[in-house]
Order: sequence, then structure tokens, then C-alpha cells
Amino acid sequence: MKNILKTTVITLLFMCSISCSDEYFDVNTPSGTAQEEQLRISDLMAPVIFRTIQGQYSAELTFGNYSQNFVGQGGTAAGETSAAGLWNNIYLYILPNIKVIKAKAAAAGATHYAAVADILTAINIGIAADTWDNIPYSEAALGEGNLFPAFDSQQSVYTSIFTLLDSAIAALQAEDNSDISLGSEDLIYGGNTDRWLRAAYTVKARYQLHLVNKGVVTANEVLTTIANGFSSNADDFQMSYDDRTINPWYAQEIVARSTGNFHNDLASQLISSMNGDYYPFQSGLLNIDPRLPRFGTNNGATEWKGFVSGGGGDSPDGTPGNTFFVEGGYYTSIDSPIMIISYAEAMFIKAEAAFLANGGTTTSVGSTTTAYEAYMQGIAASMAKYGVDGSDYMADGAIAVGAGGLMLNHIMKEKYIHNFLNPESFVDFRRYNFSDDVFIGLTIREEADSSGEYAGQWFRRASYPSTELNRNRANVEANQQTPVTPVWWETP
Repeated sequence: MKNILKTTVITLLFMCSISCSDEYFDVNTPSGTAQEEQLRISDLMAPVIFRTIQGQYSAELTFGNYSQNFVGQGGTAAGETSAAGLWNNIYLYILPNIKVIKAKAAAAGATHYAAVADILTAINIGIAADTWDNIPYSEAALGEGNLFPAFDSQQSVYTSIFTLLDSAIAALQAEDNSDISLGSEDLIYGGNTDRWLRAAYTVKARYQLHLVNKGVVTANEVLTTIANGFSSNADDFQMSYDDRTINPWYAQEIVARSTGNFHNDLASQLISSMNGDYYPFQSGLLNIDPRLPRFGTNNGATEWKGFVSGGGGDSPDGTPGNTFFVEGGYYTSIDSPIMIISYAEAMFIKAEAAFLANGGTTTSVGSTTTAYEAYMQGIAASMAKYGVDGSDYMADGAIAVGAGGLMLNHIMKEKYIHNFLNPESFVDFRRYNFSDDVFIGLTIREEADSSGEYAGQWFRRASYPSTELNRNRANVEANQQTPVTPVWWETP
């Protein structure tokens, strides 16, 4: 993986004119830049995957604050965002390159290569629609063919997501008779198409779950899909960094803090969900969730105190917060991975879908054996992924509630903890309207100026970046909403 990433960086520089959309063709083309016809299909895949992962990080920089994984240095809450880094990755680097991959794959009959391109497209337009609601898609990446692309509705984008994933599933289940196959340029699975197939099912189940509360998809349909999804932690969709291309969370949180620059600190919503405050441990064997030291450090203090969002540096009891990103943590080492979707999340998807299929609500108690077993399997997978002993935790009465005691908040708490630094948590918060029945203890950010714009309201989407407004003003203005306006799939 280290050598692959070094190659990727070189390729990304080499690919500048291909990856940039023609909306930027007023910029001089760098000398020595490769033209489309000079490139092999394998030259394009690694940059697309790399940018997909970087886009995930860009989104989480703000959405992790919204979902209170972390706060800004000193407890600051994030305000309105345009998520410009995510937009640039998708529209300047990912979709244009995928268009070329698809054309080359079609010419060569490389059906598996095209299937992976479709999965990556679905992931990227999915996070884009979840971020901005309506987005350019059907007219995007046409370059000079359309410099002012219309915006597709989020509803139509979701239809495209399922079409892309169903097409990929069918292609990966069939034989590829071309002489082109994925190899080391596949930074996720190293060319293993069976894992890509399971990824397609798992991603499809994630996006189906988004629509259950909307009434568009049934919980039983989600269960049917996830049955074909990830089967172990080995299937996790993630990419690791190396000592040359360092993990951006390590740079943002560890290097920045050590050099006196702006960084983030861990929020009380996360820490209070892991230190026994919101879910008091019952066995007497635990003080904290064993995963907590893999995320943060309290520098040897007796108690773990997260920072209240917008609370000026205080923890929930009014004393200073003391929990920071830990150096050498699972996501904060030089070579740490960034994860898009995992087997543990797949189990929590299954648990939630089974809970809802049984008639479960945000406050109901008790569910099926299927829901409970998936919930416990998700916890076990999470503990194994983060390399900790979860036996005492999983035996504690606060967690081992049995099928008869299972509530939605148990499932969503575990999914929230497992998906630390994953923007999917912001989707989950919105799906349940920031409910403190579902996310125990959740409160809206505190604000020193309570009369400020959007005070007392949850942020629910990003605004379109100013660069797109300047280039495509009429279409942007026709689709722009306030950042507190629900996206399409949020229930009324």
C-alpha cells in the first residue's frame, strides 16, 4: 500500500488536465501533461479512489462537528459550510475521470472495471446529494459540451445511485471476458472483485436505509440487500496512508496541535456516550468504552470529559474539557486509514432495519432476535477492528440488554461510536431529526450570541460553493436553500 500511494501521488499530478473539468479550461495546461488518448484505463482508477477518500475527509471536517464527534479548538461549534473541498474532489477530479474510465472500459469490454467505476460514482453522487440535496449529475462532467449544467433533484440522484449499483452488481456477478482486470491501482481491494460485489450490496443497503423513514423503501428490502453485503472486517472499504502521503487527520489533529496551530478537540456527545455518563456501566468492571483510548486521550486524568459544542471549552459539568485526539490512534497515526463503509456498519444497518421491520419506533422497547444478534455482531466487529478487548463491555448490562430490552438508541449509539470520523453520522442525525430519544444526551450547540443567524437551529445541508455560484449562477440560485432546510429524504 505504501508504494501504491506514492505512485498515486505522481499519477494525480500527471493527470491534472484529465481530472479538471473544462469549466477551468481558461487555466493553461501544464507542460508534459498527458492527454486522454495516451492514458491506460489503469492510470485513472487510483486517482479516482484517492480523491474519493479525500472527499470523505473533506466532508467530515465540518460534518464531524455537526454530529459532535469533535468541536473546534476551545469548544467552538462549526457554522454554515459550503463543503467546497468535497465539491472540488467530486466535480474536478472524480466524475471527469470516471467518464473516461467508462469510455475506455466500454471500448475494451472491461465490464468489471466499469462496474467498479459505477460503484465509485454511486458513492460520490450519494455523499454529494446528502450534502447539498439537488446537485449537477446528468449534465455534469460534459466539459465544453455544457458549461452550465442543470441540477438533478436528490430524489432522481437516489434513483441513479440504485441504477448504478444494480448495474455493477449484475456485471460483477457475470464473467468479464476482456483481458483487462483490476490490480494494484485498486487502492481498496487490490483487484478482488468479490469484495467489490459485497461493497456494492452494502452501499446499496446504506442508501436504501436513508429512505425507509421517508416511506420510499421498506426495512425488509434493506434486510434483503444487506444479506449479500460485507461478511467480515476484511471487506471494509477503506484506504491507508503512508509516511510520504500522511493521513490527513494525523496532519490536522496531531501535527497541528504539536505546532500550535488550529486543531479540533473531542466533543462531549461522543465522550459521554463512551465514559458511562449516558449509558452507566453496571458490572463494576468498566469505567470507559475500551475503544475510547483508540480515539482520544485525557492525558492521564481520572475522568474523561469531552468539550460541549459551542461551550467555550467546558465539559458538561462546567469544568474544562480534557479529551483530545490521541497520537497513534486508529485514525490519527501517519499511516492510518480513512474508512467509507465497514462490516460493523453493515451489521448496524441490519440491526436497525430488523428493528424497524418489527414495528420499532424511536421509543419502543424490545425487538427480534435478528435485530439483537446483528447489534451484538456489529459491536464485536467494531471491537476487533479497533484492536481492543470488548468482552467485558459486551457482557455489561448497559450493552447486553437482550432482544426484549433492545431500543433504537442502543443500535444508533453503537453505530455512532463505530463510525467515528465518518460523515454518515450526520446522515443518521438528520434521519431521526436530531432526536435525543435516539441519540441520548444530544443537545444543539451552545452559542454566545443567541440572536445570531440560525441560532437554535440544526444545520442540515451545505450551501453551494462560491466558485459554482460564480460559474453557474442561474442553476445554483434556482436550487439554493438555507443551511437549516431539510434535504428531500428527511421526513416532514
